Amino acid sequence: MKTGNLSYEKSWLSPLLAARRQAPGGSVNEGPRFLVRVDEFPYYSGLDEPRYGLDASRRFHAVMAEEDVPHLMSVLPQFTNDALGLASAGGRALDDDDRALLEQMRRDGVTFAQHGHTHRTRFADPRRHSELCGLDPSSLTELLEEGRAKLAEVGVHPRILVPPFNRFDATQWPVLERLYDIVTGGPESVMLMGFHGGPQWRGSAVYLPCYAPLYDSAEVVLSAVDEMIDGDVSGWIPIVLHMGWEVDDDFAALRRLARRVAPHTASWDDLLLATDASRRA
Repeated sequence: MKTGNLSYEKSWLSPLLAARRQAPGGSVNEGPRFLVRVDEFPYYSGLDEPRYGLDASRRFHAVMAEEDVPHLMSVLPQFTNDALGLASAGGRALDDDDRALLEQMRRDGVTFAQHGHTHRTRFADPRRHSELCGLDPSSLTELLEEGRAKLAEVGVHPRILVPPFNRFDATQWPVLERLYDIVTGGPESVMLMGFHGGPQWRGSAVYLPCYAPLYDSAEVVLSAVDEMIDGDVSGWIPIVLHMGWEVDDDFAALRRLARRVAPHTASWDDLLLATDASRRA
């Protein structure tokens, strides 16, 4: 990092820079290695709102593939009906068209994560939306294992968990670290897990949260990315994008971000390899 530049003393950058000293393979001086995460396929409201359905996911992926951006796609094993409604039920399994898009993603180098089971919240309060919070270890294990079994049916065998709504209880970590090598988080995780720069070891798994301004629309993320690239920031740096946040401008901002970030991105498979090496060490 360049010294004497006050723009790099911003509070949001401090934990990201500190993470270099904590992360698997974190001792690097080769500029930023952005880890792009996308939430999610299928989109949680895609069954109820066709504008967020399969075609939108296809168009999102086309931009990422054309600009050659490796990324993590958090995958649900189904489309869910009214994922925010406590009294709702039902949905549909992934069909042949959905599976075809997953196969296209795989061919294009996308890494897959599990995104829970149904993405249906257990709590009505938007500040508590979560599919996982409040479950005891047995129930949590059962829910996640059922989701994993359904994902296996479509050829997805994830080592990474992206919790729906970015919420899980800190007391649930022993279950999560047993099932996954990497668990992600977001702004909603702070009240449950604390504020952490990440990626960092927590027991036998790596915790990798992401916060604003790198957890936002592509237009906002682009400004932060420009600053970090120009400032010679190094290390693993997560970015989180949402397909549904990019539909309104037909993915134009996403393309600008993808073009800018592509030369500086790392594959999540690289992070998994670094995690394995760090664990052995």
